[in-house]
Amino acid sequence: QRWRARSSAILTGVGTVLADDPTLTVRAFDIGRQPLRVVADSRLRTPAAARLLQQLGATLIVGADPGGERAEALRRAGAEVLCLPGPDGAVDLAALMTHLVGREVNELLVEAGAGLTGALLGGGWVDELVVYLAPSLMGSHARGMADIPGLECLADRIALEITDVRAVGTDWRIVAKVAKKEG
Repeated sequence: QRWRARSSAILTGVGTVLADDPTLTVRAFDIGRQPLRVVADSRLRTPAAARLLQQLGATLIVGADPGGERAEALRRAGAEVLCLPGPDGAVDLAALMTHLVGREVNELLVEAGAGLTGALLGGGWVDELVVYLAPSLMGSHARGMADIPGLECLADRIALEITDVRAVGTDWRIVAKVAKKEG
């Protein structure tokens, strides 16, 4: 909740919306506002009845297709819908980051699955990771934290500088800065 409270916006992907139906709101602190909720949703699959559309504050659904009837249903539900088409029918993340800068978003919190997280890391748009490590092991069907295309060998890795490690209940929270690639 603290991370949400200090952010200008919270970004998630449509997969998270469909799987978890999150609210993406600050609940533990009265900060007098809610961060902008942003959903990367290339095909506008966010349900008009999604809980994040029923909360105070603004929600921006970003698609790769104008959406027609789907876009209108989301607008009627209170969302702002923006079309930013990118390669392979996905949302153009560079254009999204530029759009958010234009809206004076100076801190973006990402609460997303492996696909969006990996695309953001691979694109160089991540400054810091906050990773929660639970004392559990999962089998081969567990999802990884990030699916980063192009990282096939150790030389391609993304270097991290761990800045904080602390216990949070039975979990561990690791905060790490993402090293910028030279060149």
